[in-house]
Amino acid sequence: MANMEVAKVAIVGYGAVGAGVARLLLNRADRIARFAGKRVELARVVDIDLKRPRSFALPPGLLTDDLDSVIADPEIAAVMELVNDAVAARSIVLDLLESGKNVVTANKTLLVEHGRELFERARKLGRSIAFEAALAGGIPIVAAITECLAANQIESLHGILNGTSNFILTQMEENDCEYSVALAEAQQCGYAEANPEPDTGGGDTAQKLAILAHLAFGARVDWRDIPRVGINNVEIDDVRYARELGYSIKPLAVAELVPEGLELHVSPMLIRHGTPLAEVRGAYNAVRIIGDAVGRIFLHGLGAGQMPTASAVISDLIDSILGRSAISFRTSNFWASDQQAPVTLRSPDNMPSRFYLRLNVEDRPNVMAEITGILGRHGISIASVIQHESEEDAANVVPLVIMTHTTSEGDVADAMKSIGQLSCVYPDSVRMRVRD
Repeated sequence: MANMEVAKVAIVGYGAVGAGVARLLLNRADRIARFAGKRVELARVVDIDLKRPRSFALPPGLLTDDLDSVIADPEIAAVMELVNDAVAARSIVLDLLESGKNVVTANKTLLVEHGRELFERARKLGRSIAFEAALAGGIPIVAAITECLAANQIESLHGILNGTSNFILTQMEENDCEYSVALAEAQQCGYAEANPEPDTGGGDTAQKLAILAHLAFGARVDWRDIPRVGINNVEIDDVRYARELGYSIKPLAVAELVPEGLELHVSPMLIRHGTPLAEVRGAYNAVRIIGDAVGRIFLHGLGAGQMPTASAVISDLIDSILGRSAISFRTSNFWASDQQAPVTLRSPDNMPSRFYLRLNVEDRPNVMAEITGILGRHGISIASVIQHESEEDAANVVPLVIMTHTTSEGDVADAMKSIGQLSCVYPDSVRMRVRD
């Protein structure tokens, strides 16, 4: 391959993912060259901190804190933006585009906050932005939706899109431990940050779902407007009751096209044992897609971490070098300001589901009748009930678990509000969706 044409590239942001990308570029150069049709040369790696230890040592002379040396180099045609800060990344990407470079990014927050601006500027400049690594780590979900399933009308998308949340819930289920214990284990393993809220609060998943909804359905939605519930309030009691009922609790993102519009939401949900999503364990992600032509497909793999994300970055880089990204970018019109959204969002109150309800109630006669009476007045039918005997030290309080038949989010929310006002019901009731 000595006589092959050379494609010079650069990395901006040398953290964990940047180190993984550099490792692949330098250690698998021959393999990458076979697919790219050119010898890919890592010309520069830019980072603001030149002294912190890294998991992969670069050859001397590659690492620099001078971004302008990349911007001013006309031989560098593609740059991988791997900066964590979305505000800084926006400025960097604009400068790279203006200098005539194509961009590969793994920054989902950059896309949801500044996607329209960046994509419009790239189109005007004849450049491209590729972003497979921003959504599901090593799972090729962008390529699946925008290329492999292009002939399909996507009907629904159900995904476990946050490996941290799935790891925590898996630990709770498999080790029968409290949330705090599982979170500490996730932090020790490097899956959860010191501040886990973006992951465990559902924000990370909502951002990814907003992007996927745009790719699959053309939806234009602010991720903050997607109804979401994090896993940070899931209790071990609910994990145990779910298991008793034949379910696992999973952090699910849902996009489903129905006649009334597009249903979008993020929340921990009960998924029946034996179904593919229920068997996704640990830090793995998965996406189940239903297309009108292809039917059901299921994608499963590590959704985060250094090397799975680096794998997706290199895939986008090869597409950029080959020119595939430029063709797709010109024709896709993602985040185009003059393009009308082809779908409307369905009201959250009208979203149908079965529900898992857990109430802490007084252990006395007629309590069940009071609760079922309210459910009945809201048109909610009961599928099953679990009420174990109270412990001796439970102060006359017992948990009551109810599984409903299909009802609407609005009806069950109203019913739970009325139930919460009963004198026999204590605070902190739990409501979760159920998928069979």
